Amino acid sequence: MQRQITLKQFRYFLAVSETASVAAAARMINIAQSAVTKSVQELEESLGVRLFERTSRGMVLTQEGHRFQASAHKVIAAVAEAGQLSRGRLETLSGNLTIGVTSLVAGYYLADLFARFQRSHPSVNVSVVEDSPQFLEHLLINGEVDLAIMVSNALGDPQALVVEELTSSPNRVWLASSHPLAERPELTLAECAAHPLVVLEADRVESVLSAVWSRHGMHPQVMMRTSSLEAVRSLVGIGAGITVLPDFLYRPWTLDADHIEVRTLREAVPSIDVGLVWRRGSRSRPVVTEFIELAKEQSRSSRNRNR
Repeated sequence: MQRQITLKQFRYFLAVSETASVAAAARMINIAQSAVTKSVQELEESLGVRLFERTSRGMVLTQEGHRFQASAHKVIAAVAEAGQLSRGRLETLSGNLTIGVTSLVAGYYLADLFARFQRSHPSVNVSVVEDSPQFLEHLLINGEVDLAIMVSNALGDPQALVVEELTSSPNRVWLASSHPLAERPELTLAECAAHPLVVLEADRVESVLSAVWSRHGMHPQVMMRTSSLEAVRSLVGIGAGITVLPDFLYRPWTLDADHIEVRTLREAVPSIDVGLVWRRGSRSRPVVTEFIELAKEQSRSSRNRNR
């Protein structure tokens, strides 16, 4: 008979997936290591799939594990939200809210925020505008959108805008498991520059990383520039090249089931910041304030999970 999955199993699974170690997960949540191991094993038996590969580098999520991780985050977030509702924290709001978003960031930050906000405030009419960072700044300054979710550490007019950072994501090297550099636990920029590079041209990420190469006097061989993140993943997954990108974009599997690994860089490389952005001095409406507070709360929860 299939066992019922418990909230404790969700939490233990997430702890292991985020630390890549049963021992580290046990320390993080302050319970016995054997209890974590048993919980993960029972969860895998209930689901009928392997969630982790046990490797010399630790506990690595399988494809099924990666999919389950996304669902587990949603379950834990929904439980936290239900607790807020039961305490009467959220009040009924109405009105309109216009959110700007870039295509790169939309898939990683908008969906969960949008869903949580709509569940809590179903009377608010939310509309979303997707465009380039430069045009979103124009819309913000002109008051045509209330706020935007975007890469925020390279704004064109930072004096006119306010930023609430949601996450600061370190840049790491993505490469195929079979790539020669995969044997090293840490890489230098010089080692990366000696191999073909796949460059993602989206949301000013490229400009931040181009400045890094220039500052170190390096000119890596670029095999392809593309605005498609899936194209980057596919080329890296088959070993055609490597790339340097922020962690919030990382997924361990390509659409063709090729595995992508990550390695840290020895040099200090600026992180990519994603934040909520709005016009400085704009009159704050309750619907805007509530969305900002919800985004900040979700950001704090995510940081606590990753500690």
